[in-house]
Amino acid sequence: MTEHAHGHDEGTAHAHSHSHAVSPDADRRWLRAALILLTAYMTVEVVIGFVAQSLALISDAAHMLTDAVSIVLALIAMRLAAKPARGGYTYGLKRAEILSAQANGLTLLLLSVWLGYESIVRLISPPAVTGGLVLVTALAGVVVNLICAWMLSKANRASLNVEGAYQHILTDLFGFIATAVSGLIVLTTGFERADAIASLVVVALMLKAGTGLVRESGRIFMEAAPAGIDPDALGDHLVAADEVVEVHDLHIWQITSGQSALSAHILVAPGGDCHKVRRSLQELLSAEYGITHATLQVDHVGEQGSADDVLRLTAGPAPAPLPTEHCEDTHGPVHRPGPHRH
Repeated sequence: MTEHAHGHDEGTAHAHSHSHAVSPDADRRWLRAALILLTAYMTVEVVIGFVAQSLALISDAAHMLTDAVSIVLALIAMRLAAKPARGGYTYGLKRAEILSAQANGLTLLLLSVWLGYESIVRLISPPAVTGGLVLVTALAGVVVNLICAWMLSKANRASLNVEGAYQHILTDLFGFIATAVSGLIVLTTGFERADAIASLVVVALMLKAGTGLVRESGRIFMEAAPAGIDPDALGDHLVAADEVVEVHDLHIWQITSGQSALSAHILVAPGGDCHKVRRSLQELLSAEYGITHATLQVDHVGEQGSADDVLRLTAGPAPAPLPTEHCEDTHGPVHRPGPHRH
């Protein structure tokens, strides 16, 4: 018979405790401070970029705009994610943070396409660039982005949402360094194509950061196992526990960044202590895999088929050989002691 329980009861149980090194309020304060500084500097940079005829400065300013948007999205997502679960949203709106991270990644990719095109055009036919103005503005941008990067490093970067905003700032910092170098080259040598080359460096950085964010947020939306966790190895680890005969219907996914969840059907040998097995497996998952939100359905072999069956906790006759499947539709591989195929 299938046991059903919550928390302190027997068969199906949850264990979850979520903590963050930085409080959400502290996150929001650091993000707001960075947003104000970025917006003020971006306004100045746009004006100087047009005056100096520098695509590198304009591309940096455009990137700063996406920085600001990414922080606004992060702040909105944080507020939504903090709302309690209710109605049809049984996990709450925690994945709003992942939507924000994916939007950040997509804006980086789209902007890199446009800036890449403009950079190539300017490589072919470079305009006159005021190198001194570009150099001074870019150096000021380096200082601004260093301050903003420091602010965001104080927030909880375990959140993919905050990490997305941080990657925007970091990419912009490297872009300003490249722009400063290009301004110095134009100023000292008159090689105006250096401005377009610096812009292409920014484009390459944007592509790298955007691809990473889209890939990681996509994994969460597709409910892939968290990076660094092999579900097959984890299943073999669970089935190696005392009194466990089989593990199937094993699912591991992320609700949001830094918050993993697991569910599984565990079969225990007749006479085994289901409660003890369930507690030991949850402790294993928490201690060795960092999974604190685990739902385990625990049954004795051969006694989970009928609602009229009576659960035996005392030793009974030797169990019949295990059938090939214990569920009409078992999802994923079946884990049993000893060598087996996945």
